[in-house]
Amino acid sequence: MTNWYQSHAFNRLPLSSDSALPALSVIALDNLSLITAIGQDTVPYLQGQLTCDLVSLEKTRSTLAAHCDAKGKVWSAIRLFHHNEGVAYVQPASVAEKQLAEIKKYAVFSKVEFALSEQILVGIAGEKADSAVESRFTGEGDVRTTQTGSAVRIDKNRWLLAMNADEADTLLTELGERATLSDSSLWTLLELRSAMPAIEEANISEFIPQSINLQALDAISFKKGCYTGQETVARAKYRGINKRAAYLLQGEAAEAPKAGDTFDRSVGENWRTGGTVLSGYRFEDGQALALVVLPNNLDDDSQFRLADTEALWQKVDLPYSLEDDA
Repeated sequence: MTNWYQSHAFNRLPLSSDSALPALSVIALDNLSLITAIGQDTVPYLQGQLTCDLVSLEKTRSTLAAHCDAKGKVWSAIRLFHHNEGVAYVQPASVAEKQLAEIKKYAVFSKVEFALSEQILVGIAGEKADSAVESRFTGEGDVRTTQTGSAVRIDKNRWLLAMNADEADTLLTELGERATLSDSSLWTLLELRSAMPAIEEANISEFIPQSINLQALDAISFKKGCYTGQETVARAKYRGINKRAAYLLQGEAAEAPKAGDTFDRSVGENWRTGGTVLSGYRFEDGQALALVVLPNNLDDDSQFRLADTEALWQKVDLPYSLEDDA
């Protein structure tokens, strides 16, 4: 395990719910793990394991994807991209070892090697992030080659970098005092505001991909060939069996909601348990955000509360549509 993150002053930023974010931040992504896959069978092997269409993935693009079990339940939601001599993907560190063991289970029959990478993962975010990254790593598109790794655009003015420690040190030196260093909590906040789902250890094999909105994020190909869990995923689309979705909620909390926590929802004058937290963040003023899997037939005036608490939470508009265009 690298101690690179501990050798730099990555601290939690004291943000309130109305705080302006720094114009340029370098974020320690030690809460994520990088898995690499190399070998001539990498693409066909992963094509049969993941929900995305890796065959058509351009080298200048990244994609979200789900790795499912045979029943179509999600082991992990990943961000995948071409990287060095093969491909790589990032996911929460809490699921990395279990997910890696599962995805390489049948790789003995293919020419592909998986590894848990020791490269450094950092985020670059803020209104000056695009210019800071694009001035250092030339090329076109959302995935660019660095000296030792890759720079991957996640959103406008938000990048994920995977590189060796020496290159990461050089980047910090070049950015100097213009950049604020932050721990991974800032990345969690940015992921929440983008309503990007993550599967932590507490939620492994609990949800099908559509229950965490992956169809709305172009993470599922319904035109590719077979892959593990495809039957369930296709049935959810074409037969309407999925009854859940991930929603962004906001309210007061004594501490940040964490993966696996439960929410109650109002049904008339009563309350029912029925929400599972994917991720959460708490501001210094007590306001909090959470991405929560809930029934997808909620009333517009539904209210919510964390289990065993009284503070009421409300839905926040998602930054994308859950309507099925097909």
